[in-house]
Formats: sequence, structure tokens, C-alpha cells
Amino acid sequence: MKARIKWVEERTFVGESGSGHKVVLGTAPGPEGGTPGPSPMELVLIGTGGCSAYDVVHILEKGREAVEDCVVELDSDRAETEPRVFTRIHMHFVVKGRALSSDKVKRAIDLSIEKYCSASAMLAKTATITHDFEVIDTTAKIEPASGFSPRQPVSPLSAP
Repeated sequence: MKARIKWVEERTFVGESGSGHKVVLGTAPGPEGGTPGPSPMELVLIGTGGCSAYDVVHILEKGREAVEDCVVELDSDRAETEPRVFTRIHMHFVVKGRALSSDKVKRAIDLSIEKYCSASAMLAKTATITHDFEVIDTTAKIEPASGFSPRQPVSPLSAP
């Protein structure tokens, strides 16, 4: 794997992956107070969530589960002194699908974090990584609003 980082100005850089994708990294505040892009450590955290989400979806699909969506929300702490490594990472998974098995979702997440995700394996050297999850079943029936009947009789048109 290869990558290239180019300094643009102040604390703004452009990273380019070996596959040609580019991302702006930046910690210097812009004119409106925001930064031009995520910081390098934010990208590490995003990459870890992406790595695990990819694994979870792949494992569930391979197990023929009807997964429709997977979101990972991450919360972390970093060391107070340099190097400011991650010391705690919590991953909350929200997995949606049709009649998903909670046991299979749990197994997919455990496998990702403990075996397959390279990013979490590296970060586990300095950080305590915890996770939890929720499963949202999309097969639940939606009840029509009160007083509404989808099959109300229609009065026939009167002929002239």
C-alpha cells in the first residue's frame, strides 16, 4: 500500500492514496472558523469505523442475513501528552435489516473487532476498545394513521 501527502498551506495537506483517491487534511482554522478537512487522527478514527463496518456487512451478507444499513458511531479519548495516542475507543453499531438475528450481528461485530479489522488491532495496542450494538428490524408493519383506511369504497361515477 502506498500514499502521498502534499503540504498546501499553513496546516492544510492533501493526501492521495495509491488508488488515486484524494482527501484534504487540516487543523488550521479557515476564514469561517472551521478546518479545511479532518485531522489525521480523525481520519484514523474514521478508518477504524469504516474497517469494522465493512467487516460486519460482509460477514452478515455472507451469512445470508438481510442487512440493509450499518452505522458505526465512535467516541474516543486521547493521551494528554505526546504522542497523543488513542487511549479509549467506544464503537456503537446500529445495524438495520429484515429479521436480523441479534446473535449473528453480535458475532459479526466480535469477529471484526477481535480478528479481521486491522485498524482496531493496531489501535488496541494503546487503547481500550469497547463496543455495543442495536438491531433495527425493518420488517415491522406500519399502521395507517387513525381514521384512514387504504381501501375506502369509491362511489361510482354517475352516467349522463
